[in-house]
Amino acid sequence: MSTMELKNRVEVEDFVRGCAFFGTGGGGLPTNGIDSLMTEITKGNHVGWIDSSDIPDNAMTVCPFLMGSIAPKTDEIVREMESFGLTNPVNKEKERLAKAIGALSEYTGKKVDAVVPIELGGANTPGALAAGILNGVPCIDGDYTGRAIPEIQQTTPYRNSKKLWLVSSVDEFVNVCYIEEAVNYLMVERIGKLIASGAYGLAGQAGFLLSGKEMKQVLIPGTLTQCYETGRLIRESREAGKDPIKAVADKLGAWFIGRGKVTKKETEDKLGYYWGTHTITGSGDSAEKTFRIWFKNENHVLWENDKPIVTSPDIIVVVDARTGEPYANPVLAEEDEVCILALKRRPQFDNKRAIDILGPRFFKFDFDYVPIEESLAGR
Repeated sequence: MSTMELKNRVEVEDFVRGCAFFGTGGGGLPTNGIDSLMTEITKGNHVGWIDSSDIPDNAMTVCPFLMGSIAPKTDEIVREMESFGLTNPVNKEKERLAKAIGALSEYTGKKVDAVVPIELGGANTPGALAAGILNGVPCIDGDYTGRAIPEIQQTTPYRNSKKLWLVSSVDEFVNVCYIEEAVNYLMVERIGKLIASGAYGLAGQAGFLLSGKEMKQVLIPGTLTQCYETGRLIRESREAGKDPIKAVADKLGAWFIGRGKVTKKETEDKLGYYWGTHTITGSGDSAEKTFRIWFKNENHVLWENDKPIVTSPDIIVVVDARTGEPYANPVLAEEDEVCILALKRRPQFDNKRAIDILGPRFFKFDFDYVPIEESLAGR
């Protein structure tokens, strides 16, 4: 059985760093992802993943995911939560995901044999891996987006017309809900977000009960290994006194967009999503430029001097200008010195159906998607 095992904190941090890099600002907080895995290593559990080829076609796979806003809670929200008696969280992120898997299995009567992360992100990917451990089943080396996304239809199962529901949901205060039937993916997304926002945070949910054969048809394979190798490259380049940003850009074929300081951060927690815009004033070779990045949980539109130059499904990554550490959007703050990188979309999202659900017009912008290799030609 082909497998990868993370044995210590350095390897866990490398993996989570890579997940956060491809999370393009979303996918949860890396500190939570590190905690999810380190607590399992401390217990002596095997933390790692297996190749999809090791899963029989008749096996049953499930996809656990965190649903809801990643916005920091305001004092007003905390007081409101207290009025509902929501003062003592019970489930950490991985426990919400693990219990959602158990609830789904019990409700459907189907035994789960493996888990598949829905996306790449600092908390969502490690959380899925840990949820599998807590249920005694392995995690597959791959995911359904190759990045992080705000809405559940922005996935390869949707693109291939696979069924998402039944969906189970468990929040941090032990409330359990099910979405038994739905009109379509959009309604599952809406209802799922309302369930999560009703519990004031991230709910652990589980769905996409697919056979091993179906899973292999829609999986983006090898992405967990790629995350580990990317995170390790950033660390090792830094330790060797090399430029970690150049190293990772060269390795992944990324475009270096520019560097600067975050001079304005505008955010809003709305409808279960973390919305906002970061303004970055250029410095050094980018001194004559101003960048803006619009995000809905994740980064989706990048402007340079008011011209849109990169949009989803291509990938926009903000990293620390000195260390190369990727930033999650809730953590990125004014005065931070950053660099911006951009990567080409995954091949699975290089089609009209994917662009229709992840391109700029889906997010209500009045311009068309332009592939990054065209918009940045000559740079």
